[in-house]
Order: sequence, then structure tokens, then C-alpha cells
Amino acid sequence: VQLVESGGGLVQPGGSLRLSCAAPGFTLDYYAIGWFRQAPGKEREGVSCIIHRYGFTYYADSAKGRFTISRDNGKNTVSLQMNSLEPEDTAVYYCARPARFSTVCSLRTSEYDYWGQGTQVTVSS
Repeated sequence: VQLVESGGGLVQPGGSLRLSCAAPGFTLDYYAIGWFRQAPGKEREGVSCIIHRYGFTYYADSAKGRFTISRDNGKNTVSLQMNSLEPEDTAVYYCARPARFSTVCSLRTSEYDYWGQGTQVTVSS
């Protein structure tokens, strides 16, 4: 199982970035896909997750109102649109997938078995 993140970069506070998680080899629709992040010296934390088949999405409090997770039409990718970025959002962002199907998703890292390599997001002026 391979997951490939892209879209990270350097952005000023208040700016936006769109991260993408591609899944060559399996269909994203039937699995929970989670976005997580890890800042230097901090534990990895959940940001948002989606199960497109069931129309289920979930957000961490830090992401509500600023981030939107979605399944991209015509592509086997899940995106995380991040708006109103703050320096505190600086981290390596990962997408992940559990081994099994599920009807709901959570932001507990222990429930995810496959991880991408991560993409760096830096919010700085």
C-alpha cells in the first residue's frame, strides 16, 4: 500500500495551501484516509479524515473552519485545503490509511497502518 503526499511548501501567515494524497494501487473511496501532522519536538496529531463512500468527514478542533478535506473528482486522491494558515500549522503533514474497511474514521494514529512519506508545510513571514 503506497500513499504519496504533495503540495507542501512555504506560505505566509494567512495564506493557503492545498495538500494532495495519492494512492496508486487501491481505490481511496472505500477506506478511511486521514491527514496528520508532526511539528518538531511534538507528537504526531490528527488533522482531518474522510471516508468518501459514506460521506463521512471529521476535523480536529484546530482545523475546523479553516481546513477542508475532500475526495477529488476524477482522481484517486484526497486533498486537504488549508486556509488562514498560522505559524502553528508548521509541520510535516502525512496522509494515512487503516488496514481494514470502516464506516467511520478517527484521528487516533494507532488506527492507521499505512503512512506516506510526508510533505513539509512552513508558515512564516
